[in-house]
Amino acid sequence: MKKWTLSFLTLALVLVLAACGNNNAKNNAANNSQSSEGNAAQTEVETPAEPVKLVVGATVPHADILKFIAPKLKEEGVELEVVEFTDYVQPNVQVFEKQLDANYFQHQPYLDDQNKQNNFDLVSVVGVHVEPFGAYSKKYKSVDEIVDGAKVAIPNDATNGGRALLLLEKQGLIKLKDGAGISATKADIVENPKNLKIIESEAAMLPRQLEEVDFALINTNYAIEASLNPTKDALFIEDKDSPYTNILVARPDNKDSDAIQKLAKALTSEDVRTFINDTYAGALVPVF
Repeated sequence: MKKWTLSFLTLALVLVLAACGNNNAKNNAANNSQSSEGNAAQTEVETPAEPVKLVVGATVPHADILKFIAPKLKEEGVELEVVEFTDYVQPNVQVFEKQLDANYFQHQPYLDDQNKQNNFDLVSVVGVHVEPFGAYSKKYKSVDEIVDGAKVAIPNDATNGGRALLLLEKQGLIKLKDGAGISATKADIVENPKNLKIIESEAAMLPRQLEEVDFALINTNYAIEASLNPTKDALFIEDKDSPYTNILVARPDNKDSDAIQKLAKALTSEDVRTFINDTYAGALVPVF
């Protein structure tokens, strides 16, 4: 009887110990699982997000400004790729077709005309700078030297052509009919006292035509590309209060995105203001 009792007690003790062992194993497994989940969650938080890539089209000098802010944007999680163009047509086409995320090269009147002509719906995000439009010559040092019958080349696109004619009018070289404005064409000239022969040409080609004409009205970006200094080399130039602000342009579907807004903020930062003033010495004027 004593042996049976001892055996029973021994068996009970073994069962109790086994149960405790199972509970400890379950607790350890649960703790390990929670620890793993906690580590995984911590790892997920600590892993930096993939940078958002923005592909932006630009001409010179806009491309240089974008390259200047690229390192700062990278710190904010935006990888900026700058695609340089030498014309004014493709940057808008490619934004509309979503080959580019945005562009930076044009003013609002030009964008309005392109939207109208091509059924685009591109929108301005922010204004950055003005590029005073100027006249350049290999022959003349002042407006007073312009002779009767002089050949003058102007851009052949609607808004920049009108802008050139308005600048000629401001110099007293021609007179346009009342209300012609930015959409003025040669047909709107009502007085031409010097009988200027006005030649229309693609904007990008104008610096190369300076040897063939007496003077040409050239957009600042193309003047800079041709190593012309607008503040020193221009025969005459728009006032610094020119209304033709160069803008960052995007689409309605992405203009409010975090990446585009970070780009807009960077383009209107004090660092960019300093960069523009120091680099271009009046050829570009910040508007922000």
